[in-house]
Amino acid sequence: MIGDITAMVNSWIENFGLLSESWRVGIVVFALVFGTAAVAYLASHVIGALERKFAKTNNLWDDTLLHAARKPVVAFVWLQGVYWAAEVAHRYSEAEIFKANGTVLQVGFIFILVWTVLRLIKEGENILISPMKMQKPMDYTTVNAVSKLSRAVVMITAVLIAMQSLGYSISGVLAFGGVGGIAVGFAAKDLLANFFGGFIIHLDRPFKVGDWVRSPDRNIEGTVEHIGWRLTTIRTFDKRPLYVPNATFTTIAVENPSRMTNRRIYETIGIRYVDVGQMASIVADIKSMLQGHDDIDSDQTLIVNFMAFNSSSLDIMVYTFTKTTEWVRFHEVKQDVLLKISDIIEGYGAEVAFPTRTLHLPNGVRLAGEDRDDGGSQAADTESRGSAPRGQQAGNSRGDIENSGDSE
Repeated sequence: MIGDITAMVNSWIENFGLLSESWRVGIVVFALVFGTAAVAYLASHVIGALERKFAKTNNLWDDTLLHAARKPVVAFVWLQGVYWAAEVAHRYSEAEIFKANGTVLQVGFIFILVWTVLRLIKEGENILISPMKMQKPMDYTTVNAVSKLSRAVVMITAVLIAMQSLGYSISGVLAFGGVGGIAVGFAAKDLLANFFGGFIIHLDRPFKVGDWVRSPDRNIEGTVEHIGWRLTTIRTFDKRPLYVPNATFTTIAVENPSRMTNRRIYETIGIRYVDVGQMASIVADIKSMLQGHDDIDSDQTLIVNFMAFNSSSLDIMVYTFTKTTEWVRFHEVKQDVLLKISDIIEGYGAEVAFPTRTLHLPNGVRLAGEDRDDGGSQAADTESRGSAPRGQQAGNSRGDIENSGDSE
């Protein structure tokens, strides 16, 4: 059919005698380009109308297919129209550029096909992770990994087919790639290590985007924002981005607090030694309070016991788990539990102990302060006896001096 159309166009150009051949060729080329634009416009609007119609149905994949194919279809129409116009021009022109029409058509068709598949993969990814479109949306990290792998496979396949279309031998390319891959492997071993590290993360899934992770081996803690093929982006709690090479996660231990089932309250509370008589009642009331607390998970381990005689206190161990795993809510529950424990202790007239030290002295030992107090008392007693004895003593002293002078 295409050959018949081409023959008819050529016949019209050769036999139509009103204009020169160059004008007739120009008119045909313009008509082909104009017709291509009209067909592309109609194709775009037809697919848009189908999208709006199928959007009313419950099937999401027909909408996805139409939306992914809309722009590639328009591009395909333009590719075909420009190819026909170039073929007409090539027949009546000796320009070297028109000799590449067939190759451009093949490469362009491969490009459009790859573009369509990549758009379809992207649209499918958006559907699978969307809670608005799926009753049970899939994990973003897994879907993103499969999407990246699929796009890589499509692009590599497209490159190989395009090279074959351009006249290159795929077997030679693969052989060169095998030899060159060894050199590239040695030169980019860190890059490959990060690539396979990212692949292992996607397979093992120790964490996903949105998880709070930390490592006891490295200074790494924050929320995972993105898992790439080379780097994982973690947003620290001071809002700074931290870029960690994926190979790091294959050699360190990683904690994932986001997957904890409960949060733990582990406190040691001390009361005074004078309150030892109320110890059993205080422990029993604290345990009863925790067992009846709405935010404490009584199905988990719950321990409240007198634990030790400490240097300044009698220690009570409180070990329990909250139902919530949310960080802010956990501290609210912990505050409520500690305040209720304080009320229980005060209810028995007891007090929370603080570090004190008692010094026992044997009988007959006096402190330096006590000696000063006695001296002050004696001075006071002397003064209470009046100034006369003091003056008399002074006079007696002078008289003694005088008497000693007379004797001399």
